[in-house]
Amino acid sequence: MLWDVFCRVIDNFGDIGVCWRLSADLAARGHQVRLWVDDACALGWMAPQVTWATGASGCDIGTGHPGISVHRWADAERTELLPEPGDVVIEAFGCDPPEAFLRRMNRPAPPAWVNLEYLSAEDYVERSHGLQSPVFNGPAAGLRKHFFYPGFTQRTGGLLREADLAERQGAFDDEARLAWLGRLGVPATANCRLVSVFCYATAPLGDWLNALADEALSHSTSTRILLTPGHATQLARSWQATSSSARQKALILHELPALPQPEFDRLLWACHLNIVRGEDSAVRALWAGKPHIWHIYPQDDGVHADKLDAFLDHWLKDAQGPLSAGVRAAWRHFNRLPPGCCDNGLSGPSTGEFPPPPPLPEWRQADSDWARASQAARQRAWSQTDLVTQLQAFVAPFVTSSG
Repeated sequence: MLWDVFCRVIDNFGDIGVCWRLSADLAARGHQVRLWVDDACALGWMAPQVTWATGASGCDIGTGHPGISVHRWADAERTELLPEPGDVVIEAFGCDPPEAFLRRMNRPAPPAWVNLEYLSAEDYVERSHGLQSPVFNGPAAGLRKHFFYPGFTQRTGGLLREADLAERQGAFDDEARLAWLGRLGVPATANCRLVSVFCYATAPLGDWLNALADEALSHSTSTRILLTPGHATQLARSWQATSSSARQKALILHELPALPQPEFDRLLWACHLNIVRGEDSAVRALWAGKPHIWHIYPQDDGVHADKLDAFLDHWLKDAQGPLSAGVRAAWRHFNRLPPGCCDNGLSGPSTGEFPPPPPLPEWRQADSDWARASQAARQRAWSQTDLVTQLQAFVAPFVTSSG
């Protein structure tokens, strides 16, 4: 089948990150994908195999990944240049495809039209998954689109998970891990403890680096902090400029380059504790099966607190009381949310008015309670049918009826 995937990059990298993974997974299963995006800059490091050239129509087209072509959103607004819509149109996160494209969809045998929604563990996801929405006016009047919700239960659309993920993770043994870290410029040994950091500018990272340093000092060892470009690196540099020499010796900071998606996945597999941000990275941290902390995108109305707690409720299912309390406290602190209170918390830089980070549950040992709970959560999620398999089955009746 031919799929048209529409993506607007609203902020950060989550939108394009999810859409690229979706497109790559579809292509790996033999589909053809046209990815329409308004800002393709992140693909320069996220999918560096994509190169741009002018096509026969005079439009720029990104190629280089088998089965995927990348197109400028603006070109989908130009009626004279539009190709025929494919078999399926994916509207990612309610991004409203261009009117010119919608007009081309409005034909006797329209494509299947799916609004791929944001990931949430909240109760409304099960109620809303699969619902249809008829369009009554505008260029798409008479068409119907369906809402497809990723999620963590059997009554949702599941999670993005490539068919070869288990095989690739299985091949990433201790020898491969250390070799990969070496190529990344991290001279780790089997006994090194590694923490990856990918966060927003609002993270209280300086306070957390102090806590990790003190923890390392108490273990008479050092911890390597692997910093992704952008906010994580900038916040760590600020900490380094003001921290004590003892703490700086306890933490060895490594500033990483921007990593393509498969390499970012390996980063999470390689570390003992992962701090991640955004939807795509939260799912990849889940598949890594390691202790992790999720920095959710903060929203002014505070609804991110409810979303965070819903994730915790699912992720910590069956976890013992002390572990559950410790992880919840850590997640909420990193998100500047007071323990047990669903409000806005503090959204600015650390002011000293917010308490220091709570003690972390044991994360250094592969058999710790936190590590075992992470592996159990991974296994529960793995028992679901993955998102692309479900999505293929979901659109099949509409494609058959229209074809």
